[in-house]
Amino acid sequence: MPTTHTRAYGQFCGLARALEIVGERWSLLVVRDLVLGPKRYDELQAGLPKIPSSILSARLNELEAAGVVRRRVRGELNAGVVYELTQYGSELDQVLLDLGLWGARSLHQPKPGDILTLDSAILSLYTTFRPEVAEGVQVTYEIRYGDQMIVHALVEDGVAKVGEGRLSGADLIIKADHAAALLDLMSGTVTAADAVRGGRLAIEGEVADLQLFAQLFHVPAAPEPPAGIVVR
Repeated sequence: MPTTHTRAYGQFCGLARALEIVGERWSLLVVRDLVLGPKRYDELQAGLPKIPSSILSARLNELEAAGVVRRRVRGELNAGVVYELTQYGSELDQVLLDLGLWGARSLHQPKPGDILTLDSAILSLYTTFRPEVAEGVQVTYEIRYGDQMIVHALVEDGVAKVGEGRLSGADLIIKADHAAALLDLMSGTVTAADAVRGGRLAIEGEVADLQLFAQLFHVPAAPEPPAGIVVR
């Protein structure tokens, strides 16, 4: 049953029930930040800096009541309580990736105050990865977002593994002062050569590997909205 804090749609429908569970504001972002592993309350709050503490607590309680999230005490000394996805919650993984790619097709320039978190940066690569293009490919990347965040990606025969931090011996190091510059490359708005030539991206390695990156991690263009009333 919906919790007392959750909107009920009055529909006997799986989609309506899903929205009752994860459709409240911030709920899916809380799930997003738990996809990569358990987190303490303060870690969740750091990844969602604009969420009021009372709302974060409410969302965690609602997701726990719905069987999506659970609390666990870590065995390490002074580790405290962490929140993690249950098996039921983990089944949202592919849903989140698909929804993230769908939304990325409508991303343009960041608004003032918009931030890119570490989890978002890692998941964006999983979201946009095209395993069919990566068959037989073996390449490694290190991506530096300014001076604040570094992620890496290992691609091997149709499989990608993405994580935090530097990668020794990476085939290509990509330096992006703004996430939008990388998005423009991944969406095909700018070519690899033009991105480097124009200073939008800096690299250590070959431009050909940057072009390969854009093929492996791709954001399809969103269709243009129809003009006026469609008449059939």
